[in-house]
Amino acid sequence: MPLHIHDHGGEGPPLLLLHGAGRSLADWDAAVPLLTPYHRVLAADLPAHGRSDGDTPWTFDAAVAAIEEALSAYDVPDAILVGHSLGGMLAAEYADRHPGVTPGVVNLDGLWWEPVESYTGEDRESRERFGEMTRAAGGQVAPPDYVEQQVAYADRFGIPAARAEASARASARELSDGGWQLLPVRDRWLELMDALDGLDPLPTMRRLRCPLLVVVARGPQPPMPGMEWFERLTATHVRRMNAELAALVNARPTAATADVDATHAMLLEEPEAVAELVLAFTRTAGTPAS
Repeated sequence: MPLHIHDHGGEGPPLLLLHGAGRSLADWDAAVPLLTPYHRVLAADLPAHGRSDGDTPWTFDAAVAAIEEALSAYDVPDAILVGHSLGGMLAAEYADRHPGVTPGVVNLDGLWWEPVESYTGEDRESRERFGEMTRAAGGQVAPPDYVEQQVAYADRFGIPAARAEASARASARELSDGGWQLLPVRDRWLELMDALDGLDPLPTMRRLRCPLLVVVARGPQPPMPGMEWFERLTATHVRRMNAELAALVNARPTAATADVDATHAMLLEEPEAVAELVLAFTRTAGTPAS
């Protein structure tokens, strides 16, 4: 299969857990033990991430096809999809293409930035700057102390060191000289960024007829000296997102939103709160309309 899957076992309706861009299925490790008493739990490395195949170009079509193949191979086509960030967008895309099959979707903070053209003035300049930074950051070769750097950074968010270290190691590949290749590799990362720039996840979520929960990270970011421009851009994005989500819930009785007191790294910061929201959703999610 193109996807590396960790079958955590468990009893009950199946769940497929999907991580975010540049991450791996290890991000789910702290939440999984809270889910397996109620669900059969599978976690996937997305294409070109973790231990999954990274030889083919990154597209949403290919990623959705890989998810379909994995669910078929494990004989769980009716799994509820739970995705963080990029994984949340993919979960919605998959459900949109499989109406009447996917019983529900949980999208954890999977709301991508609006295109540059939708901004004006300083916000437009900041959005362009953010896009350039995001493209430059992925797929690079990191120095030998990369894991230690990640652990130190995670400490600012209250993430336990062991959890941060395991997550950092699983989302990169150690090189023979002691450095680390960040995943996806550079070419795949740029393809992923191109795919995201061409995606608006909100129309997809508006089309879903199965139950949908969108979980939004509301925790404050630690101060970032020199990044005041990004804080202003984020405030604009949040205002837009709030309006769009309110319209989504008003238009779709099967859609709901919830907040979590964490930053975007909610899986590592607050796995208990995330698991609680997922379980509350799965207890009430019914069979999707055809």
